[in-house]
Amino acid sequence: MFRLLVIAAVLFGAWKGYEYYHAKNLAERTPASAPFTLTTTSQPTASFSCDGRKYCSQMTSCQEATYFLKNCPGAKMDGNNDGVPCEQQWCR
Repeated sequence: MFRLLVIAAVLFGAWKGYEYYHAKNLAERTPASAPFTLTTTSQPTASFSCDGRKYCSQMTSCQEATYFLKNCPGAKMDGNNDGVPCEQQWCR
């Protein structure tokens, strides 16, 4: 039982470490002189389509998460209901 808890703790730590590393690298690749701002358009973005994804872990960008939140039923990416999806992972 103790071994199982240790393995679970190590796996959880590795997962959280990967998330931190991935978010840090994404932030480093985003130019500081041109910060990303959320904008709304009346026309949906053609490069995205509702395909059943619901969670932040399934998204690849803030723009994609915003599209899914606004246009796809059942999206579960705005825990505090402020209209900004995936704030801990994509939309900071």
